[in-house]
Amino acid sequence: MIYVSGDTITVLVSHPTPDEFVHLIRKRFPDLRVLSANDAPSLDRYVAEADVLLSNRFPVEVFKKARRLSWFQCSNAGVDSVLPIRELIGDIIVTNARGMHGELIADLVMAGMTMMHWDFPRLLREQSRKEWNPRTVAPLAQRTVGIVGLGSIGAAIARRGKASGMTVIGSKRDVSEPIAGVDTLFPSTGLDELLQLSDFVVLAVPHVPETAKLIGQKQLELMRRTAFLVNIARGSVVEESDLIEALRAGTIAGAFLDVFEQEPLQPDSPLWTMPNVIVTPHMAGYPTDYTARIFEIFEDNLQRYLEKRPLRNVVDLKRGY
Repeated sequence: MIYVSGDTITVLVSHPTPDEFVHLIRKRFPDLRVLSANDAPSLDRYVAEADVLLSNRFPVEVFKKARRLSWFQCSNAGVDSVLPIRELIGDIIVTNARGMHGELIADLVMAGMTMMHWDFPRLLREQSRKEWNPRTVAPLAQRTVGIVGLGSIGAAIARRGKASGMTVIGSKRDVSEPIAGVDTLFPSTGLDELLQLSDFVVLAVPHVPETAKLIGQKQLELMRRTAFLVNIARGSVVEESDLIEALRAGTIAGAFLDVFEQEPLQPDSPLWTMPNVIVTPHMAGYPTDYTARIFEIFEDNLQRYLEKRPLRNVVDLKRGY
């Protein structure tokens, strides 16, 4: 479907459900030309006409046709869909939705850590059997959370952990500036020490080549046997077969997982039924008002684009985030 009003700038919305975005753009910017692509044929047809692309992924498969494209606004925080062609992208500006996901993801992380700390999987199994088995539990405030990756999402998790009284440690590439709520800050080379000190290890790194298989057998063996792994980053960050073996062997106490190597998680994956695992369906970063939040960022950036002012949330493609 094509919506035309004026012939200056063409905005292409490529999204599984583009209509609401198209309506919002037309209402706010009536002089722009807006194209809608919700499938591969329409994307292939219209990408050559786009000056601006709003999408949840970069269409690498039709990149050569995007001759007019000067700005890609990703509706996700991660821009890993761009990385295969980052050396070819030239002067195209890439921006993301950084900043809108942190608080919601922190909600899930705090819930996940609390559930694992109190052993809710066991409590729910006992409830299903009508078993009454009281036990003692230490306060969460006596525990240490180690956050691997302290961007906007990791920083939000750190603030929540500190507000709960936990000791918060973390790692990031640039340690020149302190992070609010983080008691000890390690460089990325300090991952081993962070793993050894943490009761909960939260993965919040971006999906870039440097983070692929960041956590494998060696790293899991460095963790405490009483520790839990929480992954809200990407499934590619963890060597899943090594994690399954570590969970079976008791190398670590358990895992709370929102992302997986293959999604949806395959029905035959042992993770579904392991007694020390909680699985959630990659839902951490999707608030109920997702479209409105994305449009708030895009609207501001589009106004900046039209006025030739610097855009918000510009991605450094050399780093990948």
